[in-house]
Amino acid sequence: MAAWKQCVVALFILAAAVVGWAFFFPGAPEVLARWGINWAQAAQSEQEQAGTSANGGRRNGGGSNGGGSGQTLVVTAPATTATINDRLQAIGTGRAKASVTVNPYATGRLTEIKAKSGSKVAKGDEIARLDSDTEEIAVDRAKVALDDAQSKYDRAKSLRASNTTSAVALADADVALSNAKLALRDAELALQRRAIAAPIDGIIGIVPVEVGNYVSSETAIATIDDRSTILVDFWVPERFADTVKVGAEVSATPISSPKTVIDGAIVAVDNRLDEKSRTLWVQASIANADDSLRAGMSFEVVMKFPGQTYPAVSPLAIQWGADGAFIWSVADGKAKRVPVRIIQRNTENVLVEAAIASGDQVVTEGVQSVREGGEVRVAGAEPRDGGS
Repeated sequence: MAAWKQCVVALFILAAAVVGWAFFFPGAPEVLARWGINWAQAAQSEQEQAGTSANGGRRNGGGSNGGGSGQTLVVTAPATTATINDRLQAIGTGRAKASVTVNPYATGRLTEIKAKSGSKVAKGDEIARLDSDTEEIAVDRAKVALDDAQSKYDRAKSLRASNTTSAVALADADVALSNAKLALRDAELALQRRAIAAPIDGIIGIVPVEVGNYVSSETAIATIDDRSTILVDFWVPERFADTVKVGAEVSATPISSPKTVIDGAIVAVDNRLDEKSRTLWVQASIANADDSLRAGMSFEVVMKFPGQTYPAVSPLAIQWGADGAFIWSVADGKAKRVPVRIIQRNTENVLVEAAIASGDQVVTEGVQSVREGGEVRVAGAEPRDGGS
């Protein structure tokens, strides 16, 4: 095809696109009017006048749209109100109120394991014991040394009373006695630490070692969980950051038991948001009186808030123009273009920020024929000119 033919075809397609946009895009007439071009509205007015003249013999001058004289037939629905940010749902992970991994203080061979997996222990209860022959000998040796130091001190004290010995000798005996006492305490502490005790109240998990194993200070003897209450860690979106407070009530439902709802409260809120996810770490506490919950369980956490109320309109009412979204409201039989900012889309309605009130009539059908300030007739209502 010749170049001039291609240019002609391209210009024709472009002109057709512009005309189609001018006649069928909802905000086109207003845009053209701002540019000083009113031919689209004039052409539409001529078409409407021609239609009115052709149907002049009809009662009320009824056009093809079924409205009265100069009136556009539309379907409306009242605006309502709805609340957002009034409910938070999140998935959290439970963990014990306190959890401790028990390690021995020193190396040695296990000679006894007293606690069993799943048993309850109290703080200070002995869980296991290491071989302690060397430590027992050290205690006995320290006791002998202490008795000797005590005797020397008592003798030096008697001699000093009769001026038979010097004050320096008595002071040396006193220092030796103090060192002997400290040596005994050190030996007794080393012997005491051969017994591995529970540092908290709780329930012992699976014991991964056996009697006869040689262990060190890095060997895990057992884990103890205090699950009298369960802490649930969950993360909330940024928009709830200023509404989640310590002490606020929550309800938690175990994912494994959807019919069980447990009440709890917020016990901790982190001091910053995660920069990557823009979420806030929150911690809630729930009761576990019957010991049915375990650390690591997943929970659905629900919180309720007062929320924010916005006007709600039908999704069919939302229209788009060059300057954004808008709706058509009807008052005194005339249409008014109301700019809106969409807040939230739902299946049944759309929450918007707009200058409308609950109960205002909003056009949901026939929006393509509505113009600013134009007369409209709501379907099912009598024409405004009084015809019947």
